[in-house]
This record gives sequence, C-alpha cells and structure tokens, in this order.
Amino acid sequence: MPGSDSGPGQPISRPAEARRWALVTGASAGIGAEFCRQLAGQGYSLVLVARRRERLEQLAAALQGEHAVECRVLALDLADTGASRAIEASLAESSIHVEFLVNNAGYGVPGPLTASTWETHSDSLNVMLNSVVELTRRLLPGMQQRRRGFIVNVASLAGFMPGSAGHTLYGATKAFLIRFSESLAMENLATGVVVSALCPGYTYSEFHDVTGSRETVSKIPGWLWMDADEVVRYGIDSVTRHSPRVVAVPGRTNRLIAMLLTKLPYRLVLAITQRQARKWRKQT
Repeated sequence: MPGSDSGPGQPISRPAEARRWALVTGASAGIGAEFCRQLAGQGYSLVLVARRRERLEQLAAALQGEHAVECRVLALDLADTGASRAIEASLAESSIHVEFLVNNAGYGVPGPLTASTWETHSDSLNVMLNSVVELTRRLLPGMQQRRRGFIVNVASLAGFMPGSAGHTLYGATKAFLIRFSESLAMENLATGVVVSALCPGYTYSEFHDVTGSRETVSKIPGWLWMDADEVVRYGIDSVTRHSPRVVAVPGRTNRLIAMLLTKLPYRLVLAITQRQARKWRKQT
C-alpha cells in the first residue's frame, strides 16, 4: 500500500494475529514516541503512524532491537482525508488486530483565526479531530467483537480552559476530545473496551518547536512542566488499572489547575486565562 512499509528489522516468526498490537499516531517524536517505547516494553508489537518515515524507521529499529517486538511503519499524513481508511486497509491486509489505540497526533496553529488560510485550519482539524473520530470508528468494532481494547485520546489541560485569543482551534479541539472520550467510555462500559482522555499540561517535547512557540514557552516556570515518560506512564495506567480514569490529568499541579478551573467563578477563570494568553500566545 502506498505510504506503508513493514519497517526495519528481522522478521518475527509469530503470525501477526497471534501478537498484541498497539497503534500510535504522531509516533515520530515526543509523547507519541514515548507511548511506543513504553508499550513495546510491555510486550506490544507496534504500528507507528506519522509523516516522517525516516524518524519512524529509526524508532522502529530501536524498539525491535531492544524489546524483540515487531514494528510496522505507516508513513501517512492524517491531514489527508483518506489516511484513516488507508490505515484500516493496511491492518486488514496484514491481519493485525489493534488492541491498544493511541490517538496522539496533533499540533496548534498559532495566531488568530484569520492569520492562517482555511487550508491550514482544515488540515489541523483533520489531524486533531476528524482522524481521531474516524480511526476510532474504524477500529472500535473489532475491539468490541474481541471484548478487549484500550483507547487513549491525547487531549490537553487546555481543554478545561475558557477560549482565549491565539491558537483559536487548539483548545476547542481538545475540549471536544475530552467530551468525545467521556461519551465513548460510557458507550463501552459493557464491551470490554476502555477509553480515556489524557490531558497533560506543559510537557517537554517537540510540540512547541512545531508550533513556533518555543521561545515564548521557554519563559514558563519549570515547576509547570512534566517529562513525556511521566505523562505516558500515567496515560497507560489510566486505562489498564482496575478502576480506569475516563479523564486522566497527569501531575498534581495539573490536577490542581484542572480542579480550580471547574470550581472558580467563570468570569475569574476567563480573566486569568486572557491575561496568561497575552503572555504566552501569539495573538497577531
């Protein structure tokens, strides 16, 4: 299939359907790559999805060498409307049944809505929202039939906050992912499929380099930041523990912030959010 590859490394003798498979989008760096590392450490073979083939192949080779799991590389751009369908077809062709789905791919478009073209925003929405829903819809029936599955939708602490100037669509899409995950979790209480929205705050990764905000966020105090390995460990635990967390906020500081955002008067939270946005977000 165009854009796909079995990935580097020696073939693994067990047939694909006999292994536990995880699929991670946005797998080439940051939180996505860390999900791959930790899931491989738990014995999952992996389907790695992102645009950058070279990055994916390097990670796949490292994981296969360290953990003796199979890795399949799918170099696809989720902004393309046919990407999720292509993923489903590739999995079916290889008899891969995904048990653990991580919808992680995403990025923010800096500045106000009119500062970027509609095509730019449309691509962002396809990656952050449409592909999440479509890929989940395509893979969920198989999980339900097998009565086992885990879905982690990587949202953000920003999904709890009021809207603010700059990055117009980012917080809105993350709020959607939280509500989508809540509904999906309730729909699957009796199916054996566990769903969680992982809502990290500031996390050390390449995310801010992609959005062009590295210089700005570097001024944010260090105690507000978490490492990707902590975030991912909490995310995996949230769906595999005895009592799953439907909305998972890693880090005590982030959980305190999330709690305050829901308890303080809305006008006060809005004023604080607007003031912080003027410091950390591009608005013109």
